[in-house]
Amino acid sequence: MICSFSHCRRCPMDTSPPTPDPGGPRRDFAASDQGPPSFEGLLGRLGAGGRRQRLLLALTCLPCLLLGLGAGSDALFTLTPPRHCRDPNSTRFPDNATCWDPHCQSWEYGGLPALTNNPVTEWSLDCFRGWIVPLEQLCFLLGFAAGALLLGHLADSVGRRGTLLLALALGCPAGFLAAFAASPSVFMLGRCLWGAMLGGLQLSLYLSRLELCCPPQRLPVTMAADLLMVGGHFLLLGLALACGSWRVLQGVMAAGLGLCLLYGCPGLYPDSPRWLLATRRTAQAKEILLALAEGSGSQESEAQEALEELDNACHLPAAAQISFRAVLSCRNIWKNVLILGFTTFIAHAICHCYLLAWESLEDSRANFYLSYLLSSGSAGLACLFLCLSVDRYGRRGILLLTTTLAGIASLILLGLGEYLNDAARRTFSILGLFSSHAAGSLSIFFASEVIPTVIRGKGLGLILAVASLGGLSAPLLRLREQHGSFLEHIVLASLNILALLCLMLLPESKRKGLPEGLRDGELYRRPSLLRRAGGGESRDSEGATRRDDVPLLSTPNPAS
Repeated sequence: MICSFSHCRRCPMDTSPPTPDPGGPRRDFAASDQGPPSFEGLLGRLGAGGRRQRLLLALTCLPCLLLGLGAGSDALFTLTPPRHCRDPNSTRFPDNATCWDPHCQSWEYGGLPALTNNPVTEWSLDCFRGWIVPLEQLCFLLGFAAGALLLGHLADSVGRRGTLLLALALGCPAGFLAAFAASPSVFMLGRCLWGAMLGGLQLSLYLSRLELCCPPQRLPVTMAADLLMVGGHFLLLGLALACGSWRVLQGVMAAGLGLCLLYGCPGLYPDSPRWLLATRRTAQAKEILLALAEGSGSQESEAQEALEELDNACHLPAAAQISFRAVLSCRNIWKNVLILGFTTFIAHAICHCYLLAWESLEDSRANFYLSYLLSSGSAGLACLFLCLSVDRYGRRGILLLTTTLAGIASLILLGLGEYLNDAARRTFSILGLFSSHAAGSLSIFFASEVIPTVIRGKGLGLILAVASLGGLSAPLLRLREQHGSFLEHIVLASLNILALLCLMLLPESKRKGLPEGLRDGELYRRPSLLRRAGGGESRDSEGATRRDDVPLLSTPNPAS
């Protein structure tokens, strides 16, 4: 799925040097001093499409299996199995007993899917203690959001590699804390910290992977990593069957993060050379680029010439941190981030609404397996669909399509649900799941392409945090015992339609180089609807001007 160096050279992209962020004490992005040349141009001239680049891309994708295991484990740990009330004499098991029955002093739990026990059965988290289960889900998702935000800021300060190693080093003890928890409160604390480190891990891997690719590689490599995350969801069921106990499963996942600490070995996993160039750490970037050029088939003289030009262009000291005032003044960047963040939130919040069609199944095990496999399978199909269509029809066009399909599925289920049979309801539920997964994944990928390198950690961390906050809709609904699910679906469907109108304001990033500085991000915009194109105007028989060119799907050069 990784394109060759010759493919990188043939791709129609802009390789002119981007206008950099200024150095010195003033952090005004409108300054005119020159910075490092385009990373895409350097990547092409150095021939960094060889074995070393493919190895690094594989290293950024492999931990996605652990991310899939960690994200999917919450469904197993918070599942409430069927239970029967046991009377004090243990002579009968009334099936219709409730939590308020005075005769019920203990419960007999039915079988769990995959696991032999989980925190719900171990600590009897039901009835009057049932609120602890959705609270644990809330802690896990809020921890993920906090980790993405905090470590995203850190990734722009100390680098992608340092953030990855920090997330791995802290995630391992957090996982073991949850595995050896002696009470629900300690378990919730461990899962919150575990979620925070998973958020930082996903962010740092996403940044390193994206910034190492040339434009034709970005989409297939990102979708390959997403497919590995989906594979982690499927692998979780087999691993749970092998482990049996939830404590063993949590410990195995924590040990997996500890094994990934081998990425800290010198020379194995370097920092992002694109980020190093954008922040003017030229010496470190040269070492990594030389390592990438080895074995790629490029001539040594051409590589040395490119690096000499890099020395001549990058005579300025390392840039200081971008000020918050300078970021706030970038209206176009904020517009793109807010629109894609809004779309990401809606796509992740509305997913669970489509799974309600399977709640009528009587067998709880069949209900869990079907819902779990359906959600994971639709996510995998969405990744394949995006990989085959987005580079052909554009990011914005496919995002419009998937958001529209999700809205149509919601409107049909809400307005015609009572007139549809079970097969029709489940068909539209599958369509909604598929479309929402595709829209969520594409929104995150789209945002990572339009956010400049110098603030990509902060911006992508914000997008991942918003995606996690969208997932809070499911535990909040469970906390209310499913009351208000219909109204929640109506609100989310209405917001989904509003998101459709906002998507028309986004640029198109297909076949374009990533923006490096704030100026590049500000110039990364869609063309005006009223722009005059050469040859695009004509006059009718009465002499009136008629515009035939409305460039809704045109792809302007961000550096133009």
